[in-house]
Amino acid sequence: MNRSCDAVVIGAGVIGSSVAYELARKGLNVIVVDKAAAPGLGSTSSSSAVIRFNYSSYDAVALAWEAFHCWKNWRTHLAAPDEEVIAEVRNIGVLMMKVPVVSIPRTQELFTAVGIAHEVVGANRMREIVPGIDTGSYWPPKQIQEDAFWNEATESIEAMYTPEGGYVNDPLLATVNLANAAMRLGVEFKFKRQVVEILKSDGRVCGVELSDGEQIESPVVVNVAGPWASAINELAGVGSDFTVSVRPMRQEVHHVAAPTQFDNNPIIGDLDLGVYIRPESGHAFLVGGTEPECDEFQWVTDPDDVNMVRTQELFDAQVTRAARRLPDLKVPSSASGVVGVYDVSSDWTPIYDKSELPGYFMAIGSSGNQFKNAPTAGRLMAQLITEVQAGKDHDLDPVIYRTQHTNQDINLGTFSRKRALNENSSGTVMG
Repeated sequence: MNRSCDAVVIGAGVIGSSVAYELARKGLNVIVVDKAAAPGLGSTSSSSAVIRFNYSSYDAVALAWEAFHCWKNWRTHLAAPDEEVIAEVRNIGVLMMKVPVVSIPRTQELFTAVGIAHEVVGANRMREIVPGIDTGSYWPPKQIQEDAFWNEATESIEAMYTPEGGYVNDPLLATVNLANAAMRLGVEFKFKRQVVEILKSDGRVCGVELSDGEQIESPVVVNVAGPWASAINELAGVGSDFTVSVRPMRQEVHHVAAPTQFDNNPIIGDLDLGVYIRPESGHAFLVGGTEPECDEFQWVTDPDDVNMVRTQELFDAQVTRAARRLPDLKVPSSASGVVGVYDVSSDWTPIYDKSELPGYFMAIGSSGNQFKNAPTAGRLMAQLITEVQAGKDHDLDPVIYRTQHTNQDINLGTFSRKRALNENSSGTVMG
């Protein structure tokens, strides 16, 4: 049986659910399709859900700052009833180590422009913020098998500290919250279905065909398929005008017990050693990688054919690096953590954009650093879709998204599929 709606969203992760919610808030009849059995079971479920504001462009910093205010007002953002259990933000601050590929003066300039309180800290202040921290500089990151990894530091490192920021305590629950909010507005979710064809007519998108043979007619299709985004783009026949590419990557995040003296300390972003450290409930840490050049990237051909079992080798590498920064951290003999597949763009900046196929939109390349922006990503995509469908030429005259909490103007051309190279990019997950 064929159906019709105003918009089909492919993907029920945190950003796909947010896009559906915001489109429904604009009065559109929306259907979400996802191959999984429930919201957020793809790459979202393995996210560390870190909230930080360190990006290399004004628009990216402003977007993260606005999203943080949405998270702090999560129940209001969702229009959720009092009885609904909702995710919570842990506002514990962020300590970002100084490295050559990230300009602290440039970051300070951006933070000041957006209005984010911050300070550049040296060794003494760093030890006040994180007792027991090693303040040595070890750049560049090295493999732990190298003798040079164990060399003593000859210089102290500086860091940028923001007293605000932190993490969302339950990324899966946050996604369910968004899906519930969307369903309250009439959005229909079709789980355990795959999109097998992007339907076209007269040179524009006109719907999708699902794995069970159902066709859904729609003038708008939004690809928010995470690691499967590239395959969906191939079905749509788009990508000829992209200046950036997207590609799936295997990632591991590891779980270890925190040392006794660590209690509600800030997120540590340590590109100097190649890891980030995030507090976790139960007096524990999550430790993930920042894709240092010394490590081999685990690119994926088929997201459905990935080893989802954590590896001892990567666990040892990441936790040992974290223990170099926090010497009281013990490196367990057995690995614990999760495996996920990210959808990564070639410059670590997402694509929030239209495409050369009229009616076909994309929120892709977002894994690894965009969970935090899900509330605002939904809103900017809804505005982009609305304006482009009304006739605006976004490629020539980019849509401007005005944030609701922080009163910033965000140029969505920053996230264009056709964007020029960002000369200030770190070339890492930091964007």
